[in-house]
Amino acid sequence: MQITSKSKPDHHAASPRVNKTARILPILALLAASGAIANPLEPLIKAINIEVDAKRAMETVNRVYATDRWFTFPKFEETAQYLKRRLEESGVKQVEIGGARADGKTQAGFWTMPLAWDATQATLEVTEPERILLCDYQQVPSSLGMWSGSTPKEGITAELVDITTTPWAQVKGKMVLTGKKSDGLKYQLVKYGALGAVNGFSENPSLEDGRQWINAWGDNGWGFTKASTPLLSYSVTPRQANRLRQILAAGKKVMVRAVADTRYYEGRYPWVTGVIPGVSSAQEVLVLGHTAEQGAQDNATGVATMVEALHTISRMIESGKLKRPERSIRILLMPEVYGSLSYISENAARMKRTVAAMTVDTPAAAYDMAGTEYTFYMNPHVGMSYTDALIQRIANSYFPPSRPWHWQEYVTGTDTYLSEPTVGVPTVWPYSGTGVLTHHNSEDKPETVDMHSLHDLTVLVASYLYFNATAAEPQVRWLAEITLDHTLQQMQSTAATALDGLLSGNAAAGTHGLERIQYLAGRGAQSALTALRVVPQNRKEASSRSLEPVLSQIHDFERLQLTRLRSAGAKDVPQARSPEAEKIVVRRNRLGTLPMDDLPQDQWRGYPSGAWDKLVTMALYWCDGKRNLADVIHLTKMETGPTDFDFIGYFRFLREHGYVDFQ
Repeated sequence: MQITSKSKPDHHAASPRVNKTARILPILALLAASGAIANPLEPLIKAINIEVDAKRAMETVNRVYATDRWFTFPKFEETAQYLKRRLEESGVKQVEIGGARADGKTQAGFWTMPLAWDATQATLEVTEPERILLCDYQQVPSSLGMWSGSTPKEGITAELVDITTTPWAQVKGKMVLTGKKSDGLKYQLVKYGALGAVNGFSENPSLEDGRQWINAWGDNGWGFTKASTPLLSYSVTPRQANRLRQILAAGKKVMVRAVADTRYYEGRYPWVTGVIPGVSSAQEVLVLGHTAEQGAQDNATGVATMVEALHTISRMIESGKLKRPERSIRILLMPEVYGSLSYISENAARMKRTVAAMTVDTPAAAYDMAGTEYTFYMNPHVGMSYTDALIQRIANSYFPPSRPWHWQEYVTGTDTYLSEPTVGVPTVWPYSGTGVLTHHNSEDKPETVDMHSLHDLTVLVASYLYFNATAAEPQVRWLAEITLDHTLQQMQSTAATALDGLLSGNAAAGTHGLERIQYLAGRGAQSALTALRVVPQNRKEASSRSLEPVLSQIHDFERLQLTRLRSAGAKDVPQARSPEAEKIVVRRNRLGTLPMDDLPQDQWRGYPSGAWDKLVTMALYWCDGKRNLADVIHLTKMETGPTDFDFIGYFRFLREHGYVDFQ
């Protein structure tokens, strides 16, 4: 059943009889004289809103879902070929297909590229004490885990045990029914000699007939590499998992027969890229999001909105409704992290010319369900940028009061790492909940995509890209002013929280507030200066003088908030700094994060993988080869909050294994 909004918001209700030319003419001069209007975004957003075709975007959702739902590398190639044609139809130029080396050994950054994988058919059935068909890949692809191993043609028969009631020492030669998500599960299965896993975990057990998609099957990390072990991987529904547990709890022996026709090989993990050419090729604006996942919401909707955003901009440029932007607008459709890391590594010069980016990894969910509002995730503090304030202004200008939106601090988990200093491209990320949680579940289907949300997302993406592609020196002061607003909000919120704690008897809250206000003032000033990214190099010094009032206001507000806290009794207490950390300066060897997927987990010494862990990732980002580790620790705590994490031990561990150097 199609899930749709009960009422269509007014901002979608543009009549086809409206004189579009009259409404769009102001756009042609928009970025040449933004000071003449209160909000330079509104005419642009209104014009784009009229032109977006959500039905066309939905066609793209369906086509991408039709191939990616099988999550094999040959199907990923089919998706790439379709998207190449779709982009060319959309007016995008220089469209090309490239890819990461899916050979299981090549590294981009510190991520080891997985092996390519294919599956033709797979089944799993209970043979004793009764017959139950559990999994059939041809009927429901997510019945089989990605990178699952294979069986002989006749299959294998083995005992099934429940790991929640069976010691690990007793799983050798058996299939293991799992009950919860565990990042170290594959490592444990290999260590104790299991034949494979029958996944009984679901992020949403209320989807009783949905299957969790298992897409992490490396021994020490996400992807399956040359060093990984080919174990079987199946996924059952919560209903089936409960039935199996009931049989086992009754003391009965359960035997299963597994058949899987899969193969590993050296291939490629394909990505597709192309551009709307700008007046000059000197700079680009980038939108990126991942293909190669089994769901419609995650991430066929993200792919479709990016394609439709470029289609809309291209069509408006060709018809004269928008002027050709100064900068080119590039799209990158690729496998998550693996694809973007490979692309960035191969196109370092192009990335240096990239002014701003947006990652589109998000559902487009129903208006009439709780938790489906859009949230905009910011850059990490080390890469704070005017883009943080810009995307908020776009959302505020577009959404009506009846459709709330939110912003949040940076989080790990997708391709927004572009904003970290070794890449250096400010990147924001729009995200929506799905209402009914279907993340990585077979129930993530096209019929759950809401056309209204799809329209909204496309307008937001297109507006962000076009504004960044056309912004120039006249917009610098405005960009700095909206960044000032965001900075003052952060400082005000920090002061309010500190005062609450301080006046409740918590002296430490006052001290922390003093430190963080000074920290935010420094970060805010740096963020305002990033508006100069849209200015030619020979004009940066002159243009920077227009920002002096903004920087002055940041520091005036800083002094005001510090005075408030001190008058309420806050004390400046010197931060405790480790003499050992003062002597360590960490130098990063490569771009991106540290998943440690090339190191056996029994050698991790209890430290977290840097693939997704926010604390160690933020600390790594602050390491610029100049700051000592004591400064890095302080900055990390200012960004993420108090912690007793052993930073010195962690970075010594990284150095020992060649991930970083000390200098």
